[in-house]
This record gives sequence, C-alpha cells and structure tokens, in this order.
Amino acid sequence: MGYYLNSKSPAAAYKKSVEAAYFVDKTALIGELFSVIGTDDGNICLTRPRRFGKTVVANMIAAFFGKGCDTSDIFNQLAVAQNPDYHKYLNQSSLIYINFSKMPENCKSYEQYITRVSDRMKRELLAAYPEILCDINDPIWDIFSDIFDVYREQFVFVIDEWDCIFHKEFITENDRKAFIEFLANLLKDQPYTKLTYMTGVLPIAKYSSGSTINNFKEYDMATKKKYGEYFGFTESEVEMLYQRYLEKENNPEVSLQELKLWYDGYQIASGERLYNPRSVVYALSNNQIADYWTASGSYMEISDYIVDNVEGVKEAVVSMVEGASIPMVMKAQAATAQKWDTLDEILSAMVVYGFLTYDENTETVRIPNRELMDEFSSTVRREASLRYMDSLARESKRILKATLEGDSRKVEEIMELVHNTEAPILNYNNENELAAIVNLAYLGARDFYEVERESKAGKGYADLLFMPRDIERDGFIVELKVNHSAEEAIQQIKDNSYALKFKDFAGKKKCRRILAVGINYLSESAKPENRKSHQCIIEVLE
Repeated sequence: MGYYLNSKSPAAAYKKSVEAAYFVDKTALIGELFSVIGTDDGNICLTRPRRFGKTVVANMIAAFFGKGCDTSDIFNQLAVAQNPDYHKYLNQSSLIYINFSKMPENCKSYEQYITRVSDRMKRELLAAYPEILCDINDPIWDIFSDIFDVYREQFVFVIDEWDCIFHKEFITENDRKAFIEFLANLLKDQPYTKLTYMTGVLPIAKYSSGSTINNFKEYDMATKKKYGEYFGFTESEVEMLYQRYLEKENNPEVSLQELKLWYDGYQIASGERLYNPRSVVYALSNNQIADYWTASGSYMEISDYIVDNVEGVKEAVVSMVEGASIPMVMKAQAATAQKWDTLDEILSAMVVYGFLTYDENTETVRIPNRELMDEFSSTVRREASLRYMDSLARESKRILKATLEGDSRKVEEIMELVHNTEAPILNYNNENELAAIVNLAYLGARDFYEVERESKAGKGYADLLFMPRDIERDGFIVELKVNHSAEEAIQQIKDNSYALKFKDFAGKKKCRRILAVGINYLSESAKPENRKSHQCIIEVLE
C-alpha cells in the first residue's frame, strides 16, 4: 500500500461521495471500460471543464479496479453491480493513482514538482517488488518494465488533473514539453499498462511528433459522443435530485425551473443538454440559487481577451450577452496554446474551459445559462475599457426606469443616444439587428428580469419578453419595427395576445402589470426631415 501504489484514498473519497445527500450514480461508465481493459484501446483521456465531476469519476474508477482495499460494500448497491463482469474486475488490479494537482510544499520549479511524483513512486514500487534489480536512480518506466518482466504484473493507471501543471506560473514552455515527454515514456506502448484513464481540462498537447502521446483516445464534451452522459447531470438526474431535496428540506426555496434556468444548457455532442453538477448540488445543499461555478475558479483565462477586444471577441461576447449564437470552427487544441490569435481559437478555449457551450450541428457557440450569463454581463458592465458598452450599461438603468414609468419620450431619447455611440453593430437595417441593440440597451434589466428573445407567446413570437423574477414587478413586451410605426408594433402585441405569456393556466398574472412597448426605427432614407430615428409607444395592457 502507498500514496501512489494501491492507495486507499480514492476509495475513501468515493465512499464519501456515495454517502452524500445529492449523489448521482455514474458507475455505468465502469462497465464500458470492461471492454477496453487490457486492449490497445485501453488508453483514454476524458477532458471536461472545471467542477464537472472529473475527480469524483477518477476516484470511482480507482476505487473499483484497485486491489488496495475491498470496496464491494460501496459498489454492490450501485448500477455497475448488475454488469455480468462485475466480480471479474472488482478490486482485481494493481493500481497507480496520481492526482497531478497535488503540489510539493513551496514548489518553485518543474524539477521539484516531477521529482516528488517520480521518487516517491519509485520507493513504493521497489519496496513492493523486491526481486527486481532496478534502484532509485533508474527511470520510473524502467522499474515498471522490470516488474512486468519478473512478476508479469500489469497496472491500471488513473491520472487526475493531468494538465494542472500547465497553469502554474513557474512552468516554462520547455517544462511543458518535458512533462509531455515524461507521460509518453511512462504510458505510451508499455506492456505493463492494463488500462490508463486520464482526465483534465485541456486536451493532450501535441508539441512534437517525438513526444506525442498518440496512443490515447481523447473524448471532449463538445465533439465526442462517447462517455458524454457521465459528466454533468442530465435532466432526469436533476429531477431525481430535486425530489430528494423536497423530501429533505423543510422549507424549500429552490424551484426546478430555477435550476434549469441557472445551471442547464451545456450541450454535448449527442445533442443532450447537461446541468453543471457542482452548482446543482450546492444550490440544493444551501437551499439557495446563486453563482457557485464561476466563483470557484479564475475567470482571467478569457477576460483579458474580451477587454482587449482581440480579433473582435468583444463584439462576439456582446452579441452572446443579448442572446445570439456565434458561428465558430471548433479548435479544441487551441486551449493548450500560450496565446490565442484568432476569434475561433479564443471562443474554442472558452468552450474547453466551460464558459461557453458548442453546438456541433450548427457549429455555433453561446452562453449556456444564467450563471454564465451573469459573469459575461458583469464583464460588459464593469470594464471601463469596453467604452461604448460601459456607456450602454449606465444608460440601461435609465431606459428601464423610463419604460416602467411609461415615459416613451425618455425611451426614444436614450435609444437615440445609443444609436449615436461608436458601437459598430449599431448600423442596423432590420428588426433582428434592432433587437440586438434594444436588448443591449436593457442590459441592466437582467438583474430583475429573465429576457427572452423571439419567444413563443400567444399566437406568435414576441421580439423581446421581460419576465420579472418578482411578481410584484411589471412585466413588459417589446415589439420592434423598422420603417413602419410604433403603433403597428403595439397592435401586433394585442392582435397576437402576447400577454398570455405572463399568465398561468388559470389566467392569473405572474407580474403586477403587463406593459406593451412598441419601438420603430426610421432609417435615414425613410426618415422625414427633423424626425427622430426612434419612435416609442408604451401602453398598459392589464
């Protein structure tokens, strides 16, 4: 038994996970590994964003295969126990478990980092297999090879946070290459490996043909269907947890709809959407909806690219904040680069880190949920270097106040001001472009409203719906026209009964009042002399 060799720690950690109030059984993944163990396909790297359950799954796999302790008391009650090969593989393998996020005390160099791992593993192996002729000065892979030659022993390797070292300030580019070389020597085409399961945020970096770990099959969340459902929570899993929450909590403050709005929306390659597991568990455990995921890790990986507007990423983020999806060619490997040079690379990195979600069918990215929308909206509002967006953020409070007070002239005035900013996306000629700008003008409303664009309502689709989170607030519908009239916009709201969206099945309103807001934009060619470009009418419907 040791820290790396046949450690009992993963089993202890996984047992705590199983006994937690909001545990989800993902052990069917183990059954899928049965078919690849001991084969050339038994080298797997699964990459997922932070806090998507990677370590829990790594502990699960180590606890199941490792023979360091009997874990039948854990797994007998779980889904994998129904697999016909369950007993064939349970606790039958020598295990090497490495969590590369564990750092030496006061670590200042790559040499210090990797020596801690290598030397301790060597000592454990030499003590456990005394008949081999190697010593502490031999490479770790030579020691494993000798063990295989003398004992015919093969190992299951479980490696968690393989890429953690890539994020440390003291690591150089040469250190990164040396680390990849270390992994390649340890794991590539070695007879002593029975199964290698590796996980992290980044895909395996391919620095050169000589050091590439090309024996691994890589599975990311965005483009690979296999194993997609084992990370994050599915709709049915969240519904199961929610029922457990209702049984457990005396005064439940969280609704199932809120969980979906805040934490759902990550699309995997199969087309299924997943919830952020950490956030769901924290919301249910704390009996409170809040931002749990973005607060758990640094947002700086991508925020500087937004502020500096590298390759137009600012405009892309602005469009996504107002609800749009952005076309993108996925470049997952770009996330391993020291610097991102193109918009596709920046957006791809955001997908890998979990800030955006990618739809492979449409080749677009978007902000997946309220939790992430708040982070991006906050960036737009707080960064002075975003110039016109900073100005829009200030004006958004004024336009919301004017709308709720029925001051249509003030709304027109603010829309004119927005139109005259330096924002390049304001050269709009159709209702879609106008909708984007109106949504941005009401950016501050997101603190109090759920904003739906092109939403099904009544007998048609409303341009913009502002659904209040507090039923004591007014809800409002914004209908847009270009080169028509604000009166026509108001009439469309009435004729199509868009107000029904604000009522429940019994016809009871979900807000204090329902307002209709009609906005028309007159292009320069259509505008009569001395007329404003924007016209607004506000009426109380109910």
